[in-house]
Amino acid sequence: MKLHYLLLLFLFNYCTQTQEEKSQLIYELSSPAADHSSLPYLVKGDDGKLYLSWVEKGDSIKVVLKYSEFQSESWSTPESIAHGNNWFVNWADYPMIAADKKGNKIAHYLAKSSKSTYSYDVNIVLKHPDSANWSKPIIPHTDNTPTEHGFVTMLPNNNDSFVLAWLDGRNTTTGDHSDHGSGGAMTIRTAVLDMEGNLSKEFELDSRICDCCQTSGILTKNGPIFVYRDRSVDEIRDMAYISKVDEEWQAPKLVARDNWNISGCPVNGPRMAATDNTIAVAWYTAALNRPMVKVAFKAGVEFDAPIIVDNSSPIGRVDVVIINDQTVIVSWLDDGETPAIKYREVRKNGSMSPVYVVAATSEARGSGFPQMEIHEGSIYFAWTEVGEVDQIRMKKVTLN
Repeated sequence: MKLHYLLLLFLFNYCTQTQEEKSQLIYELSSPAADHSSLPYLVKGDDGKLYLSWVEKGDSIKVVLKYSEFQSESWSTPESIAHGNNWFVNWADYPMIAADKKGNKIAHYLAKSSKSTYSYDVNIVLKHPDSANWSKPIIPHTDNTPTEHGFVTMLPNNNDSFVLAWLDGRNTTTGDHSDHGSGGAMTIRTAVLDMEGNLSKEFELDSRICDCCQTSGILTKNGPIFVYRDRSVDEIRDMAYISKVDEEWQAPKLVARDNWNISGCPVNGPRMAATDNTIAVAWYTAALNRPMVKVAFKAGVEFDAPIIVDNSSPIGRVDVVIINDQTVIVSWLDDGETPAIKYREVRKNGSMSPVYVVAATSEARGSGFPQMEIHEGSIYFAWTEVGEVDQIRMKKVTLN
């Protein structure tokens, strides 16, 4: 009787799956995050482990940054990284965690630096593998100005240090920058932070960039590469990247020339992934009022011509993982009849799989930026389900 019941339950679940779920084996995955959780970030550390970080709202205005490690098909008991009641919590500028090959961990959050609305600092905390506690916060930028600092990328540097990049507002006017455009331009800067808390090699990478788009990056055998949304004096905001070769930062270059002229920040940054031989960058553009998700491959000196991944009704919030030198998976948020998280496989020769639906969602800011990561032959997704009580949801896709 029990076997008969289980068989009926399996048939019911299979029949109620969509065609996309059947062909791609999309499964619901329990989330380690409690109620009132948001801002998920998924990352595979250099230690080979899959991590999820997120924030939870506590009593009053307290915010807690937590993380969990994926172990044996389930998430470990969540651990607190840091908490505060003076944090700057932004739907697009989510905290992150990273780990190196030795298990050294680094995480960051944003904390207010003055009473002005857009005045906050990047705060970074460290944790040695044999330590039970996270370090006191370290601010990687040394300008001490009450301006915007955020949209961080943290790359393990394989020598007990991490290479950082962030958007830096030290050249903008102080005070409440409600227009995000007064004064000087936003810049992107970098520095190296070791596990003893020492900062070095702070450097300005680009003196004029878009104000509030995420950054991304990878560490190659030649050095780090960061990708970001640039901003020309004519308000062209296309994707640019900058590389460090032989310990020297090179001049910024464009990934592709979309010629997107927009007077304000679109709040849509790029994502980058790589193998030993190939780099891929995915991004959103709406040049000429034609919304598109694109991806470009780089195996040589320059990026190949971009491939249009989707041009139906995307609103961006992209992510990318790389399967091999020829193949990536790109995800994005679609604002069609029913807003949904979608993805498809894209090959370097321009061929693509059908578009698959991960889940229905909301286009509201509160739904944040859906996350995607590859781990042990499966793709993991995490996103915020907006409702009376916000909650992080997850799904797993087993690749055929």
